[in-house]
Amino acid sequence: MASAYPPAASTQPTLPSGPAVFKTVPYVFILPEILCGSWVWILVAATSVSYPLLQGWVMYVSLSSCLISLLLLLIYLFGFHKNSENWKVLDSLYHGATAILYMSAAVLQANATITSESGPNLPLYYQLNSAASFFAFITTFLYILHAFSIYYQ
Repeated sequence: MASAYPPAASTQPTLPSGPAVFKTVPYVFILPEILCGSWVWILVAATSVSYPLLQGWVMYVSLSSCLISLLLLLIYLFGFHKNSENWKVLDSLYHGATAILYMSAAVLQANATITSESGPNLPLYYQLNSAASFFAFITTFLYILHAFSIYYQ
């Protein structure tokens, strides 16, 4: 006997693919994360890197996060995720962990900026370090925003 009720519609939102990635929150944050993260490692690389341990960590976090986020963007663009719920969990865990790593890198870069106030080529390296600190904190905020918005989606 046939049921009088229509089949239940899926309440799970679908993961975007193709150009819809650039129009859907939280996936719209991926491109700004990549761009701001790129600025961080470009600006740090443009300085004299007076503090290799501090700024080496900043370079590692920014470069690896940029490459992994680019890979994640390509996965979403080409639809390799196959609309699996596991990708949402992976995305949320990745962006949450990266937000924590980026916060540590941003604080270390800010410390390198403060200590570079009294070094050789004072105005240029201080300004580059300041800009790198600014973009590191902006990138941290973007990763936090992405992690929480996918969690609450």
